[in-house]
Amino acid sequence: MRYEDFERLAREDWERIPDHFKTGVDGLVLERKARAHPSLPDIYTLGECLTESYPSDFGGPDTIRSFVVLYYGSFDRLSRLDQDFDWEGEIWETLTHELQHHLESLAADEALVDMDYAVDEGFKRREGEPFDPSYYRAGEDLGDGWYRVEDELYCERDVRDGDRIEFDLDDRTYRITLPPDRGDVSFLEVVDGLPDDAPPVHVVAVRRRRLLERIAAAWKGEARRIVEAEVEAETVRWHDGAS
Repeated sequence: MRYEDFERLAREDWERIPDHFKTGVDGLVLERKARAHPSLPDIYTLGECLTESYPSDFGGPDTIRSFVVLYYGSFDRLSRLDQDFDWEGEIWETLTHELQHHLESLAADEALVDMDYAVDEGFKRREGEPFDPSYYRAGEDLGDGWYRVEDELYCERDVRDGDRIEFDLDDRTYRITLPPDRGDVSFLEVVDGLPDDAPPVHVVAVRRRRLLERIAAAWKGEARRIVEAEVEAETVRWHDGAS
């Protein structure tokens, strides 16, 4: 897509958004350049919400001002990597995503910032880069050790002894077997045994070190050992009313 067409679509979408969602936003800025991730290949920032707070005893649209920025070059680079890249859909999604950043700044809500952090750390893990092993906790907390990061589910479970973990998902209880090679934190991607329409599920098996182990590890400067593996799930039982 040419820059001129990109600009026209972005401006039209911007005008479609009701004004009350843009309170405190000083405008839409379109940059021709791409904004690449500093360390991960083929990862580009499509847009940003640049927010500045002015000194005040209270927050609000008069003290928190933002610009929404879209990077045409990033859209163009990603479109070359994905032949099914949806320019119109991605422009709209990026605009509304960045506006949500501004609205959450007004409400002092850091949920979206946390989600972006979780997504970024998840990219690092998949690319073999150093990452925060508890990144998924910055996603949406679903309760009972479950977290959602975009369309992926993470199930955190403590392990000490034994080689199996059970977890509930929708109308069933599943069981996985831990691999022989285990770390202090094991990311176990469930690749088989779930319904076809189930979201990606990662079981995070965390081995809690005993106090003396933690002291010894800290004394030696040892980092937690992280292991990644693929596992299969088996159905243990159906919940009441399911068949």
